[in-house]
Amino acid sequence: MDLKASNIHHYLPGNLSKSDAKVVINNMPDTLYRVNSAGHLTYVSPSCKELTGYNVEELLGTSVLDLYRHPEHRAGLLESLQNGNGSVHNYEMEIVHKDGHSVWVLINIQSIIENSELVAIEGLIRDVSDRKEIEQALFREKEKAQVTLQSIADGVITTDTEGNIDYLNPMAESMTGWSLANAKGKHINKVFCPVCECDDDYSDQAITSCLQSGESITVPCIRLINHTDNQQFAVRETASPIRNNNNEIIGAVLVFHDVTQIRDMSQQLSYQASHDSHTGLINRQAMEQSLQGAIEQAKEQCDEHVFCYLDLDQFKIVNDTCGHIAGDALLKQLSTILKTQVRENDTFARIGGDEFGVLIEHCSLEKGVEIAENIRLMISDYRFSWENKIFEVGVSIGLVSINADTQSITEVLSTADSACFIAKDKGRNRVHVSEKNDKALNKRHQEMNWSGKIKLALEQNDFTLHHQLVHPIDEQASEKPIYCEALIRLVEKDNIIQPMAFIPAAERYNLMDRIDRWVVSNLMNKLQQLPIECTANRIFALNLSGTSLTNNSLMSHILSELENTGVNPEQICFEITETAAVSNLDQAKRFILILGGVGFKFALDDFGSGLSSFNYLKYLPVDYLKIDGGIVRDVHKNVVNKAMVESINNIGHIMGLTTIAEFVENEEIYNTLKEIGVDYAQGYHVHKPEPFECDV
Repeated sequence: MDLKASNIHHYLPGNLSKSDAKVVINNMPDTLYRVNSAGHLTYVSPSCKELTGYNVEELLGTSVLDLYRHPEHRAGLLESLQNGNGSVHNYEMEIVHKDGHSVWVLINIQSIIENSELVAIEGLIRDVSDRKEIEQALFREKEKAQVTLQSIADGVITTDTEGNIDYLNPMAESMTGWSLANAKGKHINKVFCPVCECDDDYSDQAITSCLQSGESITVPCIRLINHTDNQQFAVRETASPIRNNNNEIIGAVLVFHDVTQIRDMSQQLSYQASHDSHTGLINRQAMEQSLQGAIEQAKEQCDEHVFCYLDLDQFKIVNDTCGHIAGDALLKQLSTILKTQVRENDTFARIGGDEFGVLIEHCSLEKGVEIAENIRLMISDYRFSWENKIFEVGVSIGLVSINADTQSITEVLSTADSACFIAKDKGRNRVHVSEKNDKALNKRHQEMNWSGKIKLALEQNDFTLHHQLVHPIDEQASEKPIYCEALIRLVEKDNIIQPMAFIPAAERYNLMDRIDRWVVSNLMNKLQQLPIECTANRIFALNLSGTSLTNNSLMSHILSELENTGVNPEQICFEITETAAVSNLDQAKRFILILGGVGFKFALDDFGSGLSSFNYLKYLPVDYLKIDGGIVRDVHKNVVNKAMVESINNIGHIMGLTTIAEFVENEEIYNTLKEIGVDYAQGYHVHKPEPFECDV
């Protein structure tokens, strides 16, 4: 069919000649076609080969439906043609290429009517596969974005350049309580109204700031938004501008993340980190922060505060008698009661097991003492009941002033702790105020310093042994062994430190057990190394502290050293003070019986210093009785002292014990003891302590 037989030239400019039109048609990329009323192709332009894979000859006479990917769409096309008064513009459909793949085409068609009858349809087909592929890719991305926005756990709101809402995703709807239908077109300030939880001012909307600056805005702190039903969410938010291809801002997007659970967990962890789990009071760490603030404020404003260090006096009895559950209940009850004595702006903390701290701000020392006394009286009047048992509880309180001269938290806590310790040392259930030139406090600090020195000396083996000979008073009794007491000394540089300088601190800080171990090990090793002539016919004595009597591990240590050194246990005598023995009577007797059964000797030291000495003497199976030096010192000039020494000596001999008198400082004392019949004398008149070496 040629152009003359067709109206296709209507699609071309009217000023073209037919020959020129033919050239154009033959070279144009779009395909011209015509089908008759039966739907068969009667004309196609040469570009059909590129479009369908078929050449002109293959297509002419074939049914156009054979090219339809979906033949059933023919009815829809005809309907569009009818509705369009015989023409269709820009109709999209799929046709099938010869090799089987689909080709998207854009069709413009026109009906040919003759004598009121449809005789043919002519049209122009354009391949739009590339555009359709782009559109489909964009559609897929849009769908994917829509699914993502529908599914993500973040709230997303988009607005126009005025801040009016275009879109809310489901999470944003859920968190704000606004549906997209109700929110669309409203200004974001009406739908999303967060309140800043931090100190910084972020009252302005992030979207507004973003649109004004053209930059992304991230709000650094948590903000709270209220749901329409008053449910509250904690969120973190970021606003970013939306730009077109020309980099022009066409709106903004707000993304906000629900951090309510994280915030609640963070607050819980923060609370737990700063509070005591049993009492609900703040803990030591939080108290130290409050103290630091008080110290700084006192320096800046020349103000004064008071810190109280409280230590319960009878808490251990409750724990030991009724268990830790009862102890925890006691702490809770006392905490509740103590809160009533503390002002609302003061800080009350549990800083240890049974230790509390109270920071009383803007308070003079005198007023602080009054408050502390009220606390002490209240606790003294309190009675704790547990399983039909009633307990009285006291408290020792140390007070320290915080003023412009206060240097550090460590100073405050250390001084208050020491003052509390002194209150306990003076009889418990009292208040001790730390003041300048406090002698008791200075002594306490010296002991604390000694504690560190003792530990270092033990680690570096800076101790040494001296000895003091104890001779028989009856010079004719040559068969009696010489009694030799081992004495510990501390070597500090070139100085020899006497035991009374550090032993009180060792007792205070529970270091005597380690010192006793050191003396046992070094004495036995010394005896192993000395020639036999240096140890023959001698008893070597060493002191044991009261705490050692209750320590089974020390007994094991003694037996282990005995096995390692092979010394004769009958040459070693352990001296135990009467006070220590009486305080731990059952443990002392057990200790003596077990080690005495191995062969070790025992001496009861400082005998006569107690009020019931004779009652306990018959209970303890010792070998030596050392008469307290306080009685011996005046035995030559005080008839009462002489009578006491005579009594102790007689009772000791009746029980088969060897008696030793301490503090024999002169000839008069020595002669009086000889007259009484005491067995041994110890003191500077007999022998002054010297380094532990062979002195035969």
